[in-house]
Amino acid sequence: MRAAFRRPEGLPEMTTNTRMLQPRGDHLVVCDLVPEGARVLDVGCEDGALLRLLAERRHVDGRGIELSQSGVNKAVARGLSVVQGDADTDLADYPDDAFDVVILSQTLQATRDPKGVLRQLLRIGGLVIVSIPNFAHWRNRMQLLLRGRMPVTKYLPYQWYDTPNIHFCSIRDFVALVDELDATVVKAVALSGRGERITFNAPWWLWNLVGEQAVFLLKR
Repeated sequence: MRAAFRRPEGLPEMTTNTRMLQPRGDHLVVCDLVPEGARVLDVGCEDGALLRLLAERRHVDGRGIELSQSGVNKAVARGLSVVQGDADTDLADYPDDAFDVVILSQTLQATRDPKGVLRQLLRIGGLVIVSIPNFAHWRNRMQLLLRGRMPVTKYLPYQWYDTPNIHFCSIRDFVALVDELDATVVKAVALSGRGERITFNAPWWLWNLVGEQAVFLLKR
């Protein structure tokens, strides 16, 4: 028989709605980078949590595209305008400069053609915001060095054989790709494993070591 859980007296009950009120750290960074009232496309929007945050705090005209039907259903249930689609194939259907801001949050590493996807984002958005997990974080390096096994972390939570991430990259890898596409990094923010901003200025190599994830604001 499953034992009942009793909360200590005086503690408020933690409900699902209460937990949902705590946005992810990278979502808060993205929110700060989006202009008020912008036309936004969130590519790989999952359940629409980021779009909802942007609508509430930045009053954006938001649209979303999501590969999984369950994600689309959850986003639509939130009252969001989200369609099912594949970033690798369906972004080509959008006209040039269709949106003020295009967002790709924690999704680039799961695409089949990251370079092609990023090129499309830069074509259809005046500004592009991309967040990535950093495969070169020091904890990942230690797991490879000491255990000789592919890293499993909060932001890379899968085993090597069942991961949807097919193109791992580091912060420095991403910056090199941006340079290759002749785009500009307007702003970059590295975050810790708890989603907290790393506030000190540092060269890319140091952020590549201590940042567990990063958010980039790009323009053509």
